[in-house]
Amino acid sequence: MIISVLNGTIGSIHFGILVNFTFESNVHIILQIERRLENVRFVSHNVHKKMVMCLQGNVGSDVDKRHKKLPVTALSQSMLDGGSQLGDESLIGKMMEVCGEAENKLALEQSQHEVQLERDILEPLNQLAEVDIPNILKQRKHLAKLVLDFDSAKARYQQVTKAFPTAANAQAMAAKVDTLKEEMDEAQNKMEICKDQVAADMYNFSSKEGEYACYYVLLLEAQAEYHRRALASIESVLPTIQSQQDKWTEKPAFGTALEEHLKRTSREIALPMEACIMMLLETGMQEEGLFRIAAGASKLKKLKAALDCSTSQLEEFYSDPHAVAGALKSYLRELPEPLMTYQLYEEWIQASNISDPDKRLQALWVVCDMLPKANKTNFRYLVKFLAKLALESDVNKMTASNIAIVLGPNLLWAKTEGSLAEMAATTSVHVVSIIELIINHASWFFPEGKTTIENVDFNVSGMFAMPGCPGTPDSEAGTIDRRRPGSQGSLDSDTPRKDRYKSHPRVYRHDSNSTVVSASYVVASESVTVKADSLRPELGAV
Repeated sequence: MIISVLNGTIGSIHFGILVNFTFESNVHIILQIERRLENVRFVSHNVHKKMVMCLQGNVGSDVDKRHKKLPVTALSQSMLDGGSQLGDESLIGKMMEVCGEAENKLALEQSQHEVQLERDILEPLNQLAEVDIPNILKQRKHLAKLVLDFDSAKARYQQVTKAFPTAANAQAMAAKVDTLKEEMDEAQNKMEICKDQVAADMYNFSSKEGEYACYYVLLLEAQAEYHRRALASIESVLPTIQSQQDKWTEKPAFGTALEEHLKRTSREIALPMEACIMMLLETGMQEEGLFRIAAGASKLKKLKAALDCSTSQLEEFYSDPHAVAGALKSYLRELPEPLMTYQLYEEWIQASNISDPDKRLQALWVVCDMLPKANKTNFRYLVKFLAKLALESDVNKMTASNIAIVLGPNLLWAKTEGSLAEMAATTSVHVVSIIELIINHASWFFPEGKTTIENVDFNVSGMFAMPGCPGTPDSEAGTIDRRRPGSQGSLDSDTPRKDRYKSHPRVYRHDSNSTVVSASYVVASESVTVKADSLRPELGAV
């Protein structure tokens, strides 16, 4: 349909209406507006339809009714019911309860958001697409009818006017001309009024186009505000959720950082380590090939799962010491950081490379003393047990060397990319020598006063019954009196450690038949005497 202005006259053309305005500029503007009307109505209708499809509540309902029908509300209620059913004894139950309340708040925010969208955006869009523009189009169609009426009246008037001079009855013809003239004038008047109304409506639409465009900006602003409120609602509950999770002690021990596990369980010694060692003290000390012979996979998996649950009911595993030893090895290997730490890896390797036996031993002591408190406590606990296990090597065949070979790679490895085999190949030789030395001199590395290896109390937590396992005399007990460099707990700990290694062994022997060996060491400015009544031959070459 085309509206045109031509010389102040009014007429009609095919497929459209000629409404002749005085100024051509007005014609151009009206034409542009008329072309946009149909397109704006079409796209506004489609957008309104798609936006309604995005709503999850019932269109036209208030906040409360909409809230009850939202899927998120159903999810919230399901969570709350589940949490109530599981109870506070279950962490899942607690989380479902807290998260259910959070979901209910989100549902309320969503219902308020949808009501706002309907009020501020959907209703105005619907008004534009289904009322305002159709009314303009209706008026335009009415204008087309009035133009046809005017054209018809004008044609009749012109026809009578032409026949008037030759008419026989001039008086009657004059009356008819007057009547047709009045009809034409009335039709023209109606047409002009309607034409002005259509033009006014189109100008009004054009002036409000910026206002209509703002509906889409309002949509984004409303969505942004809704998401901000939803995010604030979620963030307000996250600290409570995190707090409850942190307080929950029943978390896997395997694969968890040592300090995190100890802090969460308020323990001094990691549960898998203490539990496995207590079980091995009861039934595994004389088991041949302990830590070397692989356990059954299903039994090992079950034991690890039981330890992850922090249970102390482990009676069924006492009869399978190889599974217990395998679980201990797995725990050490699955630590995110080795027990002897990545940070001190280079120091351990450098200390093991020292050629002088005594300086090497003292350098290893210094590195051991540098371990973090939690690592050192658990390492000491493990080494004491391994030293006790080595005392039974005549029966279990697990000497300090054999123990170091099978367990060492699980205590220290490099923080480098590569396969397990590659890492083991680069560190195994050094680690084995380090662990063997520390096991052989456990009482020297970790003195316990008058307590000897065979009577160390491994039941640190008191959760386990201390086995009545008879011990074998500690070959080191009462025989080694070496001075260690300044430690964290010594009175002269401020003395630089690395400057205190210097020692010069002087070995004195009595007659050739004597079994008593003594050695005098000078450590820095201190004189140290080492005596051994039954000292192993290799001790002099430590």
